[in-house]
Amino acid sequence: QFRLEESGGGLVQPGGSLRLSCAASGFTLHHQTTGWFRQAPGKEPEGISCMSTSGAVTQYADSVKGRFTISRDNAKNTVYLQMNSVKPEDTAVYSCVAGEPADPDQCGIDVLDFDLWGQGTQVTVSS
Repeated sequence: QFRLEESGGGLVQPGGSLRLSCAASGFTLHHQTTGWFRQAPGKEPEGISCMSTSGAVTQYADSVKGRFTISRDNAKNTVYLQMNSVKPEDTAVYSCVAGEPADPDQCGIDVLDFDLWGQGTQVTVSS
């Protein structure tokens, strides 16, 4: 069974940092394009970051560029999202995703690029 499980969410103050983890089971994570989405109440899912299978290419939404960093530990079969300088508007449920790669050095942050989703972890940014 293919599965993604997120952890690391919680309450953080504005300007603070948080690291989300996503452990894959049943498949090899770095054989897939991986990424992170988030969904705030009443809003559509927003793709915020992706990483190609080669690991050489990453992309970020403008809303998080320069503040969030995606990374991957192949030995642990885990992808991470480091969130720095968080803002109240970053409050959302964050989900990691995986999908078949079209190219080992490409990735996109469109919902159609991914077919496996984790359950999500809540991140709340508030003082």
